[in-house]
Amino acid sequence: MDSTVPIVIAGALVGFAVGLTGMGGGALMTPIMVMVFGVNPTAAIGSDLAASVFMKPFGALIHQRAGTVRWDIVRWLLPTAVPAAFGGVFLLRALGDGDDLQQRVKYVVGTALMLAVVGMLARMWLDRRRTAADATDGEGGEDGEDARVPVRPAATLLIGLVGGVIVGMTSVGSGSLIIVMLMLAHPRLKANHLVGTDLVQAIPMVAAAALGHLLVGDADLGLAATLLIGAIPGVLLGSLVSSRVAGSTVRWALVVLLTGSGLAMLKASSTVVLLGCLTMALLGALAAVRDRRSARPGASETSETSAAAEMAGVPGSR
Repeated sequence: MDSTVPIVIAGALVGFAVGLTGMGGGALMTPIMVMVFGVNPTAAIGSDLAASVFMKPFGALIHQRAGTVRWDIVRWLLPTAVPAAFGGVFLLRALGDGDDLQQRVKYVVGTALMLAVVGMLARMWLDRRRTAADATDGEGGEDGEDARVPVRPAATLLIGLVGGVIVGMTSVGSGSLIIVMLMLAHPRLKANHLVGTDLVQAIPMVAAAALGHLLVGDADLGLAATLLIGAIPGVLLGSLVSSRVAGSTVRWALVVLLTGSGLAMLKASSTVVLLGCLTMALLGALAAVRDRRSARPGASETSETSAAAEMAGVPGSR
């Protein structure tokens, strides 16, 4: 198969991005399969979900060993997420068949990608607010947060229902939409607990969606295996590099990419796609400038304190 090597490379790049940022791979892999390799949208969704079944446990195992999985929240997500993900497959099939179905699926995936962009922006905004609140309260970041934030059962069940349907229909959302909804429902939950909990609940949810696509004949297991050849080492490498690269820069790059992909899937004109990407790139640049400016006073204050201490002859001031 002539496209095997490019698909392996695409899988590696997506896996690397997932390991680097913790964002879901479906938002990247499905549009790449459709727009770059010409795979039918339904086959791209099913194959991506099948590959994800084998990718998710790697990150989940790491979080389980680190004790960053809130099993009580997982238990409230799964009763709705698993059946909703399975049912989402048949809801997708209800949109029609043949070329009409493929075209409608593109619109559904495009809409999900734009929701993922909104979700990523919301997550960055919520992270910024939480960091600012922790600094103001003097809590010292994550360590000061309550590790036993109570579960909100009704909200958590609803998150599972909505997230499961979207994942089953589009393969998008397990790492980009559900985690944002969890943040909104449990705003004091630790960031690493959010990621670990989302990864663990995603395993049975994605497996249910993949099973549904297998039953209707959408998933291409050969394509999924080819993706995994690149994706698994990509995830591991991304996880190793994550502590050495500015996560905010990578996240804004993903926002730009997903905006372009989503608009293209929605059949927007080239001008609209370009303007959308430029707008997100500009927002990212402005956010980076603001981060540098907000960091500058603290750095300068530390430098002045250190200099004053040195002039006063305080030992160990450097």
